[in-house]
Amino acid sequence: MEIVSFVLRVGELLWTPVKRHLVYLVHYKSHMQSLEVLVEKLEAMQNDYQREVDTARMNGDKVKSEVQKWLKDADNAIIHAKRLNNEAREDKTCLGGCCPNLKWRYSLSKRAVKEAEEMNKLKEEKRFETVLLQVLRPIEFESTMSAGDFEAFEATRQAMDGVMKALKDNNVTVIAVHGMGGIGKTTLVKHVGLQACKDKLFDHVIMAVISQNPNLVKIQQQLAEMLALNLNEQTEIARAARLKERIMRGKKILIILDDIWKTIDLSLIGIPDHYELQNCNSKVLLTTRIWNICHTMKSQKKIHLDILSKEDSWALFVKKANMSFQSTNFYDTARKVARECGGLPIALIAVARALGDKDLEEWREAARRLEMSQTTNLDDEGDVFRCIKLSYDYLKDNDAKSCFLLCCLFPEDSDIQIEDLLKYGIGKGLFRDANSMQDARRTAHLVAKYLKACSLVLNGEQDGCVRMHDVIRDMAILIASSGDGQGFFVKAGCHLKDWPMNSLEDYSAISLMGNEICNLPDELVCPKLQILLLQSNFRVEEIPEDFFQSPNALRVFDISSTEISSLPSSFNLLTKLQTLHLDRCQSIMDVSILGELKKLEVLSLRESGIEELPEEIGHLTNLRMLDLTMSTYIATIPSNVISRLSKLEELYMQQSFADWGKKVEGEDDKTNASFDELISLCYLNILKVDISDAECLPKNVGFLRNWVNFDICISRDLFYRSVNVQLSKNTITPYSRALLLDTTINKLPDWFNSTVTERVEKIIYMEARSLTDILVEDGHGKLHGLKFLHLQECREMVTLMNTVTRVPNKPVFESLEELHVFYWDCLQQLCVGELLPGSLGNLKILEVEQCEGVADALVPSNLLRRLQNLEVLIVCGADMVYIFRSQGLEQGETVLTKLREMKLENLPELTNIWNDPAQPAMFHNLRILTISKCKKLKSLFTFDIVQCLLQLEELWVDKCHSLDQLFGLSEGLVVQDSEIIFPQLKNLALQSLPTLTSIFAGKARLLCPSLEYLHVLDCPKFLTSTSDFRSQMQVQLNNEQHFLLLRKRLWEQR
Repeated sequence: MEIVSFVLRVGELLWTPVKRHLVYLVHYKSHMQSLEVLVEKLEAMQNDYQREVDTARMNGDKVKSEVQKWLKDADNAIIHAKRLNNEAREDKTCLGGCCPNLKWRYSLSKRAVKEAEEMNKLKEEKRFETVLLQVLRPIEFESTMSAGDFEAFEATRQAMDGVMKALKDNNVTVIAVHGMGGIGKTTLVKHVGLQACKDKLFDHVIMAVISQNPNLVKIQQQLAEMLALNLNEQTEIARAARLKERIMRGKKILIILDDIWKTIDLSLIGIPDHYELQNCNSKVLLTTRIWNICHTMKSQKKIHLDILSKEDSWALFVKKANMSFQSTNFYDTARKVARECGGLPIALIAVARALGDKDLEEWREAARRLEMSQTTNLDDEGDVFRCIKLSYDYLKDNDAKSCFLLCCLFPEDSDIQIEDLLKYGIGKGLFRDANSMQDARRTAHLVAKYLKACSLVLNGEQDGCVRMHDVIRDMAILIASSGDGQGFFVKAGCHLKDWPMNSLEDYSAISLMGNEICNLPDELVCPKLQILLLQSNFRVEEIPEDFFQSPNALRVFDISSTEISSLPSSFNLLTKLQTLHLDRCQSIMDVSILGELKKLEVLSLRESGIEELPEEIGHLTNLRMLDLTMSTYIATIPSNVISRLSKLEELYMQQSFADWGKKVEGEDDKTNASFDELISLCYLNILKVDISDAECLPKNVGFLRNWVNFDICISRDLFYRSVNVQLSKNTITPYSRALLLDTTINKLPDWFNSTVTERVEKIIYMEARSLTDILVEDGHGKLHGLKFLHLQECREMVTLMNTVTRVPNKPVFESLEELHVFYWDCLQQLCVGELLPGSLGNLKILEVEQCEGVADALVPSNLLRRLQNLEVLIVCGADMVYIFRSQGLEQGETVLTKLREMKLENLPELTNIWNDPAQPAMFHNLRILTISKCKKLKSLFTFDIVQCLLQLEELWVDKCHSLDQLFGLSEGLVVQDSEIIFPQLKNLALQSLPTLTSIFAGKARLLCPSLEYLHVLDCPKFLTSTSDFRSQMQVQLNNEQHFLLLRKRLWEQR
């Protein structure tokens, strides 16, 4: 028995490995089938993550490194698995085809099991909640602290000297600057912040505006963002504790709190107390109009900013009026006007600019009116009111005056979109001299520019916006209330929880936007009311049925961003209403009552929750603008609704309805509105619309329309439609005529190509089916005016331009300014063959990202000689060996003379940027060079190219692990006792370069006379000191704040 047991045991031990190998043969087919299923599942997961990554990058967000690695690993696994499945389909045999090749099957099955294990790991191990890298960067210090036209007059010099002295006093932690409104306190403390940083008194300067109605959350957020601190805590106390901890840990922080109106407990914000501020060498600098606040805020040093002296007032006045006042009469009158401004900078500037182009009689009238006017308010604001009122009176027309007053309806210190001024202005009856909405828009922008020139509004933080100084805003509200029946009731952004108890009967405008109001009154009794702004009261859930029952003159109504679920029956009484905003009211399903508002001209339903555009909308025959942008739920638009909007000039429907002319889902007897209805609108100038399929376009039309602006997206993919909206927002240069396609131009009707394609300025191709050569598209579409071209995932095209297979008889893309090529693995070359002179002659920006098929040089000589006006080159995520190949250029031929910025990132196979001897004057205009993750790159340029870099201002190099010198020697070249001069280089950043030993391979001396900042991080072999650069400036080494800002500007802002 023991022998039998022994034999069985030996057999089992021998059989187990044999069995394991036999399994590969027995289950060969199931292994291969399982692998195919896994490929499909992993591909689906990869596509989902890749789309999230694409969206993040379109929005300018950073993506986690682990996500990028996972996508690359998944891609490799899928490629290997598909290759394996392709091999299996060959079904190799042996013995002349009589039986399967068992050795081959065994090998494939074993590899399939191994690949399946790897794919299962990828599928199961990583479940990313988000692909975004949640990294906050400090808000750019220079832009935040910009003091504008700081005038160092005697009063400001004295105040500034006092503040700077207090900042250097170790016993002082809280400093207060006091002065009347409009005297220049904010400008002063901003300038102090800049000076304190320049003098290295502080490592960080952060600032928040407190204002009359302090919002602790907003204040905390302003300070936190400037410290790159992410405040995720829900309660104010927890946020304050976190902010305080960061300030205490930071050391040497100047905290500026601007415009304090009442005592506020700094600990509630998160600002340390006196002793804690001393321990971390930090200070608080605050401004206020109220002297008593200086005491209650426990400031140890109080600095009074006085009005300007007579002579300083006169000097400022003369400068802003831009006049010489040589005439004795003129001089005396002007001095009298300046004297009436009371030494207040804001009043002096406003009045000087209002009268700068007026004649002597008007100056005399202005002086008389300033002398005769009575102070209408208390304390020290009387002079300001009189001066701002005079500037207002001198505005040239009613449009400018009304737009100025409209600005005071918005919350203090907020950006005011000029587009809102346009739409509210249209409702109020402004811009009536304009022939179209576009003309009115141009007028609105000119008015905003004029008001800025008159110093009555300021530039907004965002493009297309203005802001109002809080003093001028207060004066504007007073001016609006000084006329008969024209009073403005403004409590915008004041944290109101209830409807005001005041009597509102005599007001023509009520602004309660941005509050926390829950309930509206049962009835609105305001017979003179023309403007009612209730947007961003997120807790309002209903409008009472009788809210509009009482007579009113309402022309503008905005109740966007609320939770209202229906419109009351009294809505049909708003017979004078001309502008209505119901944006982001996601709970409203039925808007059919709007059909009763026959005078409506502007209707905005952006991001609404409606699923069908009701037939009643067709009754709005005076409607000029309809905005349905991002109303993604709209699935049905009945026929003959849009075509009845006979006066419609502007239609915005991006990321909204797209199924033109298709059957209504679930109702086979009904058809959606056809695209012909849009063509029938004879006044339509602006069209921004999505089309799900080119088949939605009619084959023929009776007449062609000349749309002034259009942005048309033809794509079945909802994701690409949303991308188009984001690209429209993020494009640096806005284009008025744009087209996104998932097909080719030859698939579009001839009338569409005549009306749209031949006039397009911007084209985006997204996974365009059957696109094989962009030159073919140019031939079909006659893209002579094309300025912006974006191609993404065009999988059937290996060459962007091929003049061998299609020989153009004239220059191509001669107007093109930007070319962007993204996510295109099969792309091998940008250009094959010679382009005719003039082709791409105006191209300024070339961007190539994630095109791993380009293996040799991205820009060979045939393309290089055509890019004479190229200014910006961005290359990321590709496998090319060179960026430029000059072989084929004639000796002495000049190229790249206008290139000013070059960014190279994640190019693992790159060995040289330029592979041949330098051409004359090449790179001589290059100002910014940023290089990252080029692991095979051993040097940036050779000595002959370095001599061309005379304009280089900023150089950033990181994560290039083979880089041992920044600049090398050409083969056979020996450099003795020469000098490398970078006359303009100001910023040099070197990071994570483990093999870097020196700047230059030879013994040449390095001269960087303008160098200001040097950053050397994680470069263990690089021993060069700041003195080796021989700068004439005081070089700062590894300044953290500057490093973060430089990284943000060079790598994150485009």
